[in-house]
Amino acid sequence: MSYEIVARPHEQNFIDWSKDKPEVVVLTADLTNSCEVGRWRDTYPDRYFSMGMAEQNMMGMAAGLAREGFEPWLHTFAVFLYRRPLDQLQMSVAYPSLKVRLMGFLPGIMTPGGVTHQAIEDIAVLRSVPNMTIFEVGDATEAESILDVAHEVDGPVYIRALRGEVSRIFPKSEPFKFNTARILSTGSDITLITSGIITEEALRAIPLLQEKGIGINHLHISTLKPFTDPLVLKAIEGAKHGVITMENHSIVGGLGSMVAELMADNGIGLKLKRIGLQDTYAHGASQKYLMSEYGLDAKALVETVATLLGKDLGISETDLQEVRTVSVHSSAKAEAL
Repeated sequence: MSYEIVARPHEQNFIDWSKDKPEVVVLTADLTNSCEVGRWRDTYPDRYFSMGMAEQNMMGMAAGLAREGFEPWLHTFAVFLYRRPLDQLQMSVAYPSLKVRLMGFLPGIMTPGGVTHQAIEDIAVLRSVPNMTIFEVGDATEAESILDVAHEVDGPVYIRALRGEVSRIFPKSEPFKFNTARILSTGSDITLITSGIITEEALRAIPLLQEKGIGINHLHISTLKPFTDPLVLKAIEGAKHGVITMENHSIVGGLGSMVAELMADNGIGLKLKRIGLQDTYAHGASQKYLMSEYGLDAKALVETVATLLGKDLGISETDLQEVRTVSVHSSAKAEAL
């Protein structure tokens, strides 16, 4: 399995997209180049505001700008958009439902920065906030096409964004669509629901599972709130042996919880296995290591399918060896702070 690797898909794309939108302004929290808006700042200096390491002030200023007709796009690491400034986010932005866009980079365990930089409960927190829309991009195509989708939302938007070296999994002709799951494979044995970078990991295992005669109905989710696409419910109802969710997030309150709620609300009595952080913090290390250490990789999916089916599938770690390793200090700063 190999995909085109795109270096910094957000950087130039955001510059081009913003050209005819004078209402779009950027606020950063001392992470300009780390969040790929250094060149945006140089291109549109009058529309760029560096707020320093003062995220609460940044959120308040964004609210004020939005009230005056601007469309603020906040760029920083995901943790700094909902932990420290949560009160300002709730009261100044979400309560009045202002058009503020929160670009949260390094979601989940994508960084060696450790617990202070790992947004492992952001979906759980923010999906409980009224008026909030939540997106998560899974590849370069979605990173490029999310801008139009977010721009159209009348209210606050939080985006689990990707930077650095990003795989292009989906064709450029198939852009991000609001509240619409991507059906990546079909089958009636197990329904697999994945999001973000985990989708690429799942795609490593699925061909091997299919070779064993296992039908996998695989859905990629990019809109996490609202979570009302009828395709998801239909896929769950069609699963013979159960449902698996995979996410770069805690299993508490994220995609797994959302699917559990959907199944309960609709009286679907199937087994559900949630792959994600098992109610734990992660330590700092490379993305590849952390995904293996905490069971968010292709191997974990194979083991979970085996558990659901109650049999050994005979798929070894060697079979799953093909993996793209990104240098921590690559020229595109894929994981480095």
